[in-house]
Amino acid sequence: METLRQAVAVIVHDRPRGRVVTIRYASDSWSRTPAWTIPGGKVEVGERLDEAAARELREESGLFADPDSLRLVHTVQVRAGWDGQGPFLLSVFLATAWHGELTNAEPDKHLAVTWSPAEALPLPMFPTSYAALTRYLSGGRGFSTHGWTDDPFDPRALVGA
Repeated sequence: METLRQAVAVIVHDRPRGRVVTIRYASDSWSRTPAWTIPGGKVEVGERLDEAAARELREESGLFADPDSLRLVHTVQVRAGWDGQGPFLLSVFLATAWHGELTNAEPDKHLAVTWSPAEALPLPMFPTSYAALTRYLSGGRGFSTHGWTDDPFDPRALVGA
């Protein structure tokens, strides 16, 4: 039986201005080109999902959100992550209230952390982030999958590499 890892992400939606927080992830060994995503990361053992989401948001963007104010809006079941560590479940939360100033808090990992127009998301974007954002913004289904096809899964497909 495979162990299902947990990951979290946060859609920070500034509704009055029609924008969301996006992160330009630097190229890495699994991607030849930089790609866009939303704040998020791994859940630590014993950590609540909402608390992990608030922690990742703070660590990556400098924005603070109360874990109790976050709302679960999407879940993505990923068959195999780019890291080769097997499947994971991505829980995507929504933040409509926060404080702090948006900043690139991890410049060694990210090229930029910015507000992007919700109607014109930057590309290329990780498919998991893109699915969560587009389905949330359109009021669509709160669940999606990635890598569940008969074709061999190439983790580089996450960023179109």
